[in-house]
Amino acid sequence: MTITYTPTGVCSRKMTIEVDEGIIRSVEVLDGCNGNLQGISRLMEGMTVEEAIRRMEGIRCGRKSTSCPDQLAQALKTAL
Repeated sequence: MTITYTPTGVCSRKMTIEVDEGIIRSVEVLDGCNGNLQGISRLMEGMTVEEAIRRMEGIRCGRKSTSCPDQLAQALKTAL
């Protein structure tokens, strides 16, 4: 399953996540903090969708009510 998600409230503009049988296979994020998002993407590979949501949901970026990790969690919820 390929999830294509347009995040809101963050610098990134598009998130594409490949999920196979509940396991995250790849994550690509367009724009945002490149180095941080590459690191987060690599850490997510091989993780279950549920675990990734648990770890990232609710993370805030500065004074914003959301963050790129939180938006990735929101995108992953569509796979459940």
